[in-house]
Amino acid sequence: MNPCKFTPFGLYVKTKLLQCGKTQKWLESEINARTGMYVDDSYLYKIFTGRRSAPKISQAIQEILQLEDAAGERGVIWCE
Repeated sequence: MNPCKFTPFGLYVKTKLLQCGKTQKWLESEINARTGMYVDDSYLYKIFTGRRSAPKISQAIQEILQLEDAAGERGVIWCE
């Protein structure tokens, strides 16, 4: 049994937040502001563990945290 419940995307986002010195609460508020959609810690947990598919929110996360997408493009720079 795999002790890690997170998907590779979930692990990458959590790692990026740590590297940037940002919290998940900060990410939630940024997603809410950017998309107008309500996101809380339980919803993000479901996305990070693969229990929920949310393309708009995942895209917003990629842009906010400057994660590379499949084409190798980067989103908005928030921390370096």
